[in-house]
Amino acid sequence: AAARFRASEPYRALEAAFSVPAVEDAVVAVLADTGWVGALIAPLVAALSDDPWFEPPFRVARDGLRIGTVVYENPVVSIAATVLSADALAVLPPPQTVVVPGRLTLMRYVRAGEARLRLWDAEPMGPDFSAATARPCSAAPDLVLRDCAVVRLDGRTRGHLIDGARSDVVTLNATIRTETAPYAREYAIETGALVRVATNDDRAARTQMLLAYLRLAQRPGAQERFAAATRDPAFFLRWGAMREWLAIDTRAALPRLREMAEADPNAEVRAAATATLALVEERIAA
Repeated sequence: AAARFRASEPYRALEAAFSVPAVEDAVVAVLADTGWVGALIAPLVAALSDDPWFEPPFRVARDGLRIGTVVYENPVVSIAATVLSADALAVLPPPQTVVVPGRLTLMRYVRAGEARLRLWDAEPMGPDFSAATARPCSAAPDLVLRDCAVVRLDGRTRGHLIDGARSDVVTLNATIRTETAPYAREYAIETGALVRVATNDDRAARTQMLLAYLRLAQRPGAQERFAAATRDPAFFLRWGAMREWLAIDTRAALPRLREMAEADPNAEVRAAATATLALVEERIAA
């Protein structure tokens, strides 16, 4: 069933649409006319009618507020269909934080439910971003949603919340993966202060976990892996790799630690490396 689904005409049409360099323009065109959605899922709906145990080839996420399923994805773009429950939204306590997810998304509000989109703006996240010196986010004008509206949400610098829905909100969300920032940020609504930062980079997070395993397992020949990871674009992985490397072979890691203290692109990594360097050199001297 999955093979037939991916070989279907609507699916292949989406693949062709997103094979162009101007991916955002292609997304706008795809969301302008959503008749393809019904054609795409019709065989799966029929299969489910015939067999209640049939599982469509979709990734599904469900919580107390919404249910969503990814109807199409490739390395460039991911499209999800989501239904947000107005009843569940109405009984939630007022949110205390807003997330700036770090992803560029275009959303078609198939049914807007007369909801309001509350918006906040945050500073761009450059390579030298530091949580310690991050500027607070600020509220932007709200947007009243209408059925069939297509809204561009640049989650690299903008957070949003749905409010005041009178009926369920049905959306098609197209996320452009190639325009994703490395990190998601969460801000306090009342003060605008940064609360926490999380990675959007699954690869870097997995690498950090595997480096911890290599250190615990004392795997021979792993030194090159630690050295390479200290030069990764993700600043948290660079420093995580250095910590693991110091734990497994302090003297071998020392020259690279000196380099990071002097010239790492991230201020927090430079500060951590500088403080750690003083401790390491003191212990070696003793």
